[in-house]
Amino acid sequence: MSFLAELANKRIVVLGGGVTGSALIKFLVGKGTSVTLVDEKPSMVHGISALTNLPEALNFDLAIVSPGWRRDHSFVSQLRSAQIEIVSELDFAWLVKEEIAPEQKWIALTGTNGKTTAIKMVESIFQAASLAGIACGNVGNPVIEVLGGDQKYDVLALELSSFQIEWSQLPEFEAIAILNIAQDHIDWHGSFDSYANAKLRLLDKTKLAVLNYDDVEVASRTFSHGVRKIYFSLNTPAPGELGLVEELLVDRAFNDDHSQAEFIAELGDIKPTVPHNVSNALAASGLALSLDIEYSKIQLGLQNFKTDRHRQELIDTVGGVSWIDDSKATNPHAAAASLLSFFSVVWIAGGLAKGATMDSLVQRSAARLKAAILIGQDRELIATALARYAPHVEILRVDSEIGSDDLMRKVVKSAKSLAESGDTVLLAPACASMDQFVSYAQRGDLFAQMVKEEVNQ
Repeated sequence: MSFLAELANKRIVVLGGGVTGSALIKFLVGKGTSVTLVDEKPSMVHGISALTNLPEALNFDLAIVSPGWRRDHSFVSQLRSAQIEIVSELDFAWLVKEEIAPEQKWIALTGTNGKTTAIKMVESIFQAASLAGIACGNVGNPVIEVLGGDQKYDVLALELSSFQIEWSQLPEFEAIAILNIAQDHIDWHGSFDSYANAKLRLLDKTKLAVLNYDDVEVASRTFSHGVRKIYFSLNTPAPGELGLVEELLVDRAFNDDHSQAEFIAELGDIKPTVPHNVSNALAASGLALSLDIEYSKIQLGLQNFKTDRHRQELIDTVGGVSWIDDSKATNPHAAAASLLSFFSVVWIAGGLAKGATMDSLVQRSAARLKAAILIGQDRELIATALARYAPHVEILRVDSEIGSDDLMRKVVKSAKSLAESGDTVLLAPACASMDQFVSYAQRGDLFAQMVKEEVNQ
């Protein structure tokens, strides 16, 4: 009996009723599977009520874990003690894929920052090349939802978080890309090395790795690995690399003659034309080239690509002051890339640091900072770093007893009082948002709303 046919006879418990868990339950219910949902919060998903604890009798054939559940969670430990097989959504999706679409190719991309932008660039290239491919995983729809849908794809481009990689064993990729590795999710992984090693596990699951040579952690931690590696950088590429020659993105790795540089795109094709976004484009180009997509189609895909909201999004320019929403900069590495894109910055920062430190961020960007407006639970980490490495920077702390709308209004009013013509007011918090906002998107939306309401007053 096939794997899918056997699902009708299985008893499966799904941990987590969020986006991934919901997609899993929908798929399993459609196959006639007996499904139990367990989550820390009560909810109803596709007609199934979530249990907030595992039942006493753990008579399950399989457990599928949504991303984000720590390996040492008590529910996971209970299942493991009962010797119940535990797989991730990705592993389960791979088993489904092997049966229903064995010729389908998977590529993957990870990194601390830029993942969504880079993988959506890949998707834009797919569209330009008329290739039946889609970005999914940690962006868009969960992989199992894509596999269970009516549309059939030849290639899946997976954006993968460290959580997803940590939990998964089965997928085999045509190519993977690693953009960067910097401090993030230390609270989940326990240490920076554990976090980095989770990312690097992709190297053992691929035919080819496209790697950022400009990132010290990526370059040093991948150098001795035996997988076929192609490095990219913002410098002139050596044979076997991707890089820049003056105003051009070029390939000296996938072409037949590595002594020659093949034209991929112009710098002006990449919007916004800032260093980290050019790196994203090189990574996306490497993944596309691993699939034998033509150079002209890659250029067209990069030209057509537009960044998602809350990623260095220009809200307005008033009186010579630019107001930029980079609420997606939820860790120090992302915030540094944003700060270094501008010259005189009134910086809005703070929130949940997730175990990260702020010293390196402030050291790197000190010369760009004019003032800092700090919010949120871990703002004193930033204040301490500013006092140590950028004592010239004026610091304002903003609070509100009323709610997130009032808080952001006060933030924007404060920024307006500090900014002068030639300055950039930049929301690049270096922290997660959930202490004061529903999400980074709500944080960015409120910033944009208050800019429109307050700046022209």
